[in-house]
Amino acid sequence: MTHKKPVDLGITEEIVDEFLEALWLIEEKTGVACCDRARISSLVVGEDLVENEEKADSILDQLVKFGYITLAGGKVDFTPGGRERGKNIIRRKRLAEKLLAEVLSVGPSETRTSACRIEHVLSPEVTDSVCSFLGHPPTCPHGKPIPHGDCCKKLAHHMRPLVMPLTDLDPGKTARIVFIAPRDHGRMDRLSTLGIVPGTEILLHQKRPAFVIRSGETELALDIEIASEIYVKQIS
Repeated sequence: MTHKKPVDLGITEEIVDEFLEALWLIEEKTGVACCDRARISSLVVGEDLVENEEKADSILDQLVKFGYITLAGGKVDFTPGGRERGKNIIRRKRLAEKLLAEVLSVGPSETRTSACRIEHVLSPEVTDSVCSFLGHPPTCPHGKPIPHGDCCKKLAHHMRPLVMPLTDLDPGKTARIVFIAPRDHGRMDRLSTLGIVPGTEILLHQKRPAFVIRSGETELALDIEIASEIYVKQIS
């Protein structure tokens, strides 16, 4: 089905996404495939997406015209096209939360705010790249399911992340440092003086009692905290 542009009726793509996300969350919480019109109107007003329930009802009527939802007997439900768009916006948001919280160590409040912005701008290609980067995670940092995308469907089994903390690399494997995310910024300078910088190829020699890596002729022992802050991509 070809949908009209939301701007035709004076609402933005972002508002469309927010309403479909709200419907998805209600369905996810209740396990019921449709919800009361009054409930979704109350939710979007409570989230400050619109100023009042009258405005929310007006937007719901417009979403029917776009072909994203159906309204019957006071019940709101997805059309197939609306469900697909709702799934994609939830997927983008939860992948963004995963990236911000677990890779970039962003705090909970900033993670939520930033993920809400990012979810509206990620292209399908970038979304799949983020998903692959994270190893096709099944859940977000809050334990909620992340819907599968095309990149996940191509997997016959669980795939390790393309980029991982050094702590996840197997001994004897060679990897390239992609980035370093130190909690102590002074640590970055100390690692740099030792040649541990993005782009460096290293061999993980052992994990216990310390992480021992080899870069060229240099061998270096790291504790687990430092090793967990070095992100690598396995080469061999």
